[in-house]
Amino acid sequence: FIGVYAITAFALVPGSFLTLAAGADWGLGGFPLVILGATLGSAMSFLAARYAFQDRVQNKVAEYPKFRAVNEAIRDEGWKVVGLLRLLPALPFSLQNWFLGITPVKFWPAQIATFFGIMPGTLLYVLLGSAGGSAAAGGDDASLAKYVVLGVGIIATLVVTVIVTKKAKAKMAEFEGK
Repeated sequence: FIGVYAITAFALVPGSFLTLAAGADWGLGGFPLVILGATLGSAMSFLAARYAFQDRVQNKVAEYPKFRAVNEAIRDEGWKVVGLLRLLPALPFSLQNWFLGITPVKFWPAQIATFFGIMPGTLLYVLLGSAGGSAAAGGDDASLAKYVVLGVGIIATLVVTVIVTKKAKAKMAEFEGK
């Protein structure tokens, strides 16, 4: 599963279906599988973009003041920008991986920020997939207590995601103003 997830992220295939499927199949046990697969896919895309396109893109960026400013913010604030991008659905995850590879952000800070930055959204999707899997299975596995716990988990994750997204948007606006 981890390998398939990594390849789909590398190939620019949206991973939301796989994330939901991981939740439906393995419950919360799917969470670490998705995180590892997504981070591996991110690393593959980042490195491919870095070595195939970065020089050409950086030469072109130098010609445009706005792009140069964004580039400098990413260079100066590397992992912070990556973490904020991962919390915001501004660009699809797979596209972000390729985009970040052509920026001056360093590999390890980008991957560590990715690993932690994708956790809130991933947890939400895994919980939703788990709830859907339980509902589809029915029977004893779909007890009221399990639905209550899943519901509380989903609501808590949504609340945290909304709060973090608002803060991340404000921070990104601050970076754009620099």
